[in-house]
Amino acid sequence: MSKRKSFVLRIDPEMFKQIEKWADDEFRSVNGQIEWMINKSLKEAKRLPKKRKDESDDS
Repeated sequence: MSKRKSFVLRIDPEMFKQIEKWADDEFRSVNGQIEWMINKSLKEAKRLPKKRKDESDDS
């Protein structure tokens, strides 16, 4: 499993409630939902590093 970086996130309580509801709808944790949202945004902005050929999608 890849290493993860921990950090503190200050967020508006109402925004947190909306993310929490969305995460619940998608059967994810709030942390997982935020990670998914960031990953999606990075993909759309073409800011993710390209995968190497020897990396698999099974992680």
